[in-house]
Order: sequence, then structure tokens, then C-alpha cells
Amino acid sequence: MTVEPTRVTGAPTDVAGTVPRGPTSGTAQHPLFEYCCRIGDDRLVLGHRLSQWCGHAPILEEDIALANFALDFIGQASAFLGLAGEAEGAGRDADALAFLRDEFHFRNAQLVELPIGDFAFTIVRQYLFDAFDVLFMARLASSRHPVMAGIAAKALKEATYHVRHSAAWVVRLGDGTDESRQRMQDAVDRLWAFAGELFEGDAVDATMMEQGIGVDLPALRAPWELAVRETMAQATLVVPADPRVVTGGRRGRHSEFLGHMLAEMQILPRSHPGASW
Repeated sequence: MTVEPTRVTGAPTDVAGTVPRGPTSGTAQHPLFEYCCRIGDDRLVLGHRLSQWCGHAPILEEDIALANFALDFIGQASAFLGLAGEAEGAGRDADALAFLRDEFHFRNAQLVELPIGDFAFTIVRQYLFDAFDVLFMARLASSRHPVMAGIAAKALKEATYHVRHSAAWVVRLGDGTDESRQRMQDAVDRLWAFAGELFEGDAVDATMMEQGIGVDLPALRAPWELAVRETMAQATLVVPADPRVVTGGRRGRHSEFLGHMLAEMQILPRSHPGASW
């Protein structure tokens, strides 16, 4: 597990330029492309992780709910990656960006790439992301980029439902049996450091903010933490005091788990390029 301190770098002023082709340090040579990839990759990877519960969830209704949430996130990923492809202007569409990039080209936060674990782990991870997502999409819906604002406005409706659902499960399991509470607390203890990466801002974010397109990520931390701590208190769960932030995903540095996941997710289009049916 890579643990690095949060870094906020300076802001370039031009969205035009070349697209980074390999592992990068997160520099803003093509910030609009990079920014759309970050948003799309978070949702693509999380959507794939949720889809792994299909047929395995503890109850039928939750099996269907998680599958539907997976579809919501993959639909959002398709929209943002499609926008990234247009910004890049190199002929790559959402499918090409989803299925034909290697691990070090993905820009998702490491929180979403971790394996699904048990149901408690999935619920806690989902709630931490959902509580962020509803704040993020609400602000992105006011973006000066009209297409991005439109995608965010639609996604906000889904995010609002997602966070209600995952928060209800956090309280239900945290304030449940001794075993369910212990599993939830174990998940909170493990995931807390990963959530911090969602609020990291760098040169790409600064450029997008300067142009009225992006969201001030560090500013979301306080309202997120207020909402999360309130839910955790209702669930009788303890928020860790650990100040560490696991980081690197926005720069293409990932855990061992993403490569395995992509191998499974990408095998068909990579084995049969251009296949259709």
C-alpha cells in the first residue's frame, strides 16, 4: 500500500496541449481530458466492483439494488469518458478509454479499486464514496462546461438516492449485532485513510476551477466529514483518528488490485478487437 502526503501544486492556464501517454506525475498538459478521466475512472471501477455482487448479495433486493447502482455508475463513466475522448481529439471513444488503457493510465482514486471484501466492507466503501459524490455532483452541476453540467445534474439525482441507501445500511449494520458492528468498524478502520484521496487537489483541479469548470475538492472535505461523522454516530461506529491519506491513484499509481480487476474487465475487447454482435 502506497502512502504519500497530500500535495497541492500550482495551476497552469491553458486546457490545450498534448495528452500524457504513460505514467505521469499528474501534471496538467491536457487538464480537461485528465479531469474527465478522473471522474469517469472513479465511476467505471466502482461500478465494476459493485457488479461483482450480482448473484452474491445477502438478500435478493440488495442484489438487485447493487446491480442497479453499478449500472448507474457505469452509465456515468460512459458519459464522462466519452467527454474525455472528445477533449482528447484522438479518436478514442468511451469504450476505447475503458477497455484499451493499461493500469497506469487509469486515474481513479484507490478507494474504489479495492476488492469488494465482505458486505460490510462494500457498504462502508460505498457510503464514503456516496457522501462525497452527492456533494461533488451538486457543485459540478453548476460547471461552466454545459455538457459536464448536464451529466452532473442527472448524476446528482442518482447520487442522492445512492447515499440514502448506503447510509441506511451503515446505521442498520453498525447499530445491529455485535458481529455486524465489528465488521463495519473493521471496514471503517481500513477505509478511512483511502477516502482522503477524494479531496486531493492538484494542478489539473486548479486549472479546471480557474476556468469555472471543475470543483474545489478540498472544500468538500468539511461538509463530507460532518455528514459522515453524523451517520457513524447513529451507527455507533468510531471514526479513526488516523490522519494518513493513501494517495497516488490520480497520477496512475495503483494498488495490486486494479491490474487484476482490469484483466478480468478488459479480456473480451482485448481478445477480440472490434468484435460486435
